[in-house]
Amino acid sequence: MANPSQNLGYDYTVAKWFMFACILFGIIGMGIGTLIAFQLAFPELNNIAGEYSTFGRLRPLHTNGVIYGFMLSGIWATWYYVGQRVLKVSMRESKFLMFVGKAHFIIFMITILLAVVSLFAGITTSKEYSELEWPFDIAVVVIWVLWGMSIFGLIGIRREKSLYISVWYYIAAFLGVAMLYLFNNMEVPTRLVTGMGSWIHSVSMYAGSNDALVQWWFGHNAVAFVFTVAIIAEIYYFLPKESGQPIFSYKLSLFSFWSLMFIYLWAGGHHLIYSTVPDWMQTMGSIFSVVLILPSWGSAINILLTMKGEWHQVKESPLIKFMIFASTFYMFSTLEGSIQSVKSINALAHFTDWIPGHVHDGTLGWVGFMTMAAIYHMTPRVFKKEIYSKKIMELQFTIQTLGIVLFFSSMWIAGITQGMMWRAYDDGGALLYSFIDTVVALHPYFIIRAIGGLLYLIGFFMFAYNIYKSVTSSRSIEVEPKSASPMQA
Repeated sequence: MANPSQNLGYDYTVAKWFMFACILFGIIGMGIGTLIAFQLAFPELNNIAGEYSTFGRLRPLHTNGVIYGFMLSGIWATWYYVGQRVLKVSMRESKFLMFVGKAHFIIFMITILLAVVSLFAGITTSKEYSELEWPFDIAVVVIWVLWGMSIFGLIGIRREKSLYISVWYYIAAFLGVAMLYLFNNMEVPTRLVTGMGSWIHSVSMYAGSNDALVQWWFGHNAVAFVFTVAIIAEIYYFLPKESGQPIFSYKLSLFSFWSLMFIYLWAGGHHLIYSTVPDWMQTMGSIFSVVLILPSWGSAINILLTMKGEWHQVKESPLIKFMIFASTFYMFSTLEGSIQSVKSINALAHFTDWIPGHVHDGTLGWVGFMTMAAIYHMTPRVFKKEIYSKKIMELQFTIQTLGIVLFFSSMWIAGITQGMMWRAYDDGGALLYSFIDTVVALHPYFIIRAIGGLLYLIGFFMFAYNIYKSVTSSRSIEVEPKSASPMQA
């Protein structure tokens, strides 16, 4: 008797929409990021369009565009692809779930466009990664509820009894961000309460150190449940599929999952070391951050060992190369984060450029590479076309890897230099260097960082071009490949 799942015709309509959105927001977010990197090196670029081109106005657009535009679109594109396949159910089997998926995309796009307008206009709560004012927060909640309905709706009508490990990670991303976002965005609309001020303005329900605590409980765990958990969900599906290799250890994947869930939530206190929060809380954040290396490396090693005996594929396939380097950057980034959370090291690193260097080797190497690899893998299966050019993929990988190395190495050197100059004092206890002395010393590294960002952006344009040509003019494929994605020379 034939397996009913073999005859399923998966519907990738929503997945396609989110794939295109991911590429669009990637270009916008990374383009703005490259511009503001050059602004730091050449301040006169802040004035090219008056107040609308200043660093302070553009920086939230960069972070929100990349995190909530590029990354979330990529995560949702993969969910609407992976979810159907691992649960053995097609979205076309449920008109309701198809409606939910389309509504999810449309409301997301409208919210993002309104958010861009508000941030350009300077309307912001001034809380990092939570800049959107309360009306947009309500829209975000609606978007998240729709995604949750899609996840649990597909699970509810699935044919596959067991939930693959990727589904557990997608569920964790949904539940984690839902909890974090609600608590961190508890706000009081000032006009509704006082009758004064702008109707869109609000103030946080928390004050002082409590506000900082909640903010960085959110900020750190947003990294956990968007940058980490959801991307692990992707690599646990796409690497075995592309390589034709089963996961090295399913037990290790489950162990890493539950230990990551338990440990990550307590590590956010390391953002507030040497601040006004209680010392025991800072120490607890530091200890949990160091312990966090165990589940993080558990996942990464499990992923790398999946290629055991098949390492020749890394040389032969640029798509596998993207995934393996993504996992490697994940290991580097998590190790670096644990080191920076140690109090004595944090005393040197905090507020320096070492911190954005750490953030970017994770986001560009881990999240960026894995998101692009997932879209490369999905393209032949969604559009029934070969990948347009293997050479472009190879060149893109080289250029972007060089860009990442230039970016994070310049920021490492700049950050340590900065920290050492701030701490230097003479025999009389006076500071040896003024703030402007550090700026002058760091200028060459700012230029190198901007060049690194520009190289990564160029690579992203090559990726977008390769996907565009794959969809519009590449050779058609009749039978879906079981593993290695077909690609033209």
